[in-house]
Amino acid sequence: MNRPLVLLLITGLAFGCNFPLGKLAVAAGVNPALWAAVICLGAGLAVGVAARLFEASDGAVPGLYRYAAISSVLSNVIPLALTFAAIPHIGSGLAAILVATSPVTTAILSMAFRVRPPGPLGLAGIALGLAGAVTIIIARHAGFAGGEARWLLLAALIPVFLGAGNVYRTVGWPRGAGPMRLGATINLAAVLPLLALAWLVGGLNLAPLAAIPGIVAGQLAASTIMYLTFFRLQAVGGPTYLSQIGYVAAAVGVGVGVSLLGERYPPMVWAGIAVVALGIGLTTLAQARAARRA
Repeated sequence: MNRPLVLLLITGLAFGCNFPLGKLAVAAGVNPALWAAVICLGAGLAVGVAARLFEASDGAVPGLYRYAAISSVLSNVIPLALTFAAIPHIGSGLAAILVATSPVTTAILSMAFRVRPPGPLGLAGIALGLAGAVTIIIARHAGFAGGEARWLLLAALIPVFLGAGNVYRTVGWPRGAGPMRLGATINLAAVLPLLALAWLVGGLNLAPLAAIPGIVAGQLAASTIMYLTFFRLQAVGGPTYLSQIGYVAAAVGVGVGVSLLGERYPPMVWAGIAVVALGIGLTTLAQARAARRA
């Protein structure tokens, strides 16, 4: 499958399921870092099996494990560590807004390093998507805690690392490695650092996990679907287009909350979703025009 919009919607839909499922898991007493490690382990193993069955392999790929280690640190471990450290001081709402700016940092880094940089139409779509995502977060009455300046500065690094990870995965893509193989290797490379983080911030108590087998199964299914399409989207869409899965996920989180969790949102949230959709439409149009010119 090589259609960027379809891949973006599938990946963003699966990614968006992480938020309500993670909310339920944390409410059940699961350590967030341990939850992330379980996600990476389960998705890594499942996508690895899919790669063996469906993806042609040329055997050993030079630089694969270095690429996986760097990608997992940039995209998984450091952003999660910064998020867990900063949220008690700045609040979850402000942290969510900072995460939502990752398409902007990705676009800036893409232009700086000339890695499939977006054109004016693509930049306009990114700006609209950001406006819509921030509108959704604010309208959901996310709580903002007045934190110290150093914690806000630290949290501001979250979208920088996410953007750097998006760009690095394109620049450093090992020759001969298929997208599913990369997805499996990067997820598995993140497991041990996340387990270490979980041990440091709250311990490795597995009992809460055993008490919610349905939520665990749902999360593993969503993560597996996400990573089956994530690296294909990276290959055909580029880092900036890929980064918009966060916009899709913000809208999906609202839909899941309304349909399954009984949540209700004001009209401003739905207006934000409409703006997100318009932004994605503009960037998809920009992507199609760029493909025709290539």
